[in-house]
Amino acid sequence: MTRKKVKLEYITNDSARRATFKKRKRGLMKMASELSILCEIDACVILHSPYDHELEVWPSPLGVQRVLAHFKKMPEMEQNRKMVNQESFLRQRIEKGNEQLKKQRKDNRVKEITRVMFQSLTGKDLLNLNIVDLNDLGWIIDQNLKEINKRIESLKKEVQSQAAAARQLNFKNGGKVPEEKLAFDTMDDIQMQQWLVDLVNPNEQIGFAGDDMMLPFGDANQNAIWPNAFFP
Repeated sequence: MTRKKVKLEYITNDSARRATFKKRKRGLMKMASELSILCEIDACVILHSPYDHELEVWPSPLGVQRVLAHFKKMPEMEQNRKMVNQESFLRQRIEKGNEQLKKQRKDNRVKEITRVMFQSLTGKDLLNLNIVDLNDLGWIIDQNLKEINKRIESLKKEVQSQAAAARQLNFKNGGKVPEEKLAFDTMDDIQMQQWLVDLVNPNEQIGFAGDDMMLPFGDANQNAIWPNAFFP
């Protein structure tokens, strides 16, 4: 049975809030003790609540005083380096959430435009796309072409390496295979790679908004269309 996720908000019911406080307090003390033992560090807990007239401390008043005295001896910069209050903590959480949201939006946009790219290959027109969509599509196509060219260069090197290895092996075997046959096989492989290069690099450059468009997601004046562009 999975544990129900607790919603982090103020508990309005008095009895439920008191019960939660006692339960969480025991858990906090236990975690502080385990952290101190497992990592061999100095730790203390100070709790003030409306349910008790006195402060609750762990491990003891003397232990708390020792930790606080050590903390006060540290330089002020070290004291404040990782210190946060509720406001700064919430601000950090919001910033982290915004970064995650931005990343997710970018991933979704890449998938959306990639889908449009493959649909266009099946004959679907691009008349319903606006300038932002076309810029995004151009960027995606450019990235895919770069990957294809990189793969082609890798295959070229592989073919050349195989040809050199074949010649070396033929030489060791006394030249039983004619050199013309080796050269012919190598040329076939190279011509195939060149055909792939010509296929992905036609003489005419493909553009969606004229030759002046250089930056993705920008207009002719190189101004960003979105304040936070999805793609760099």
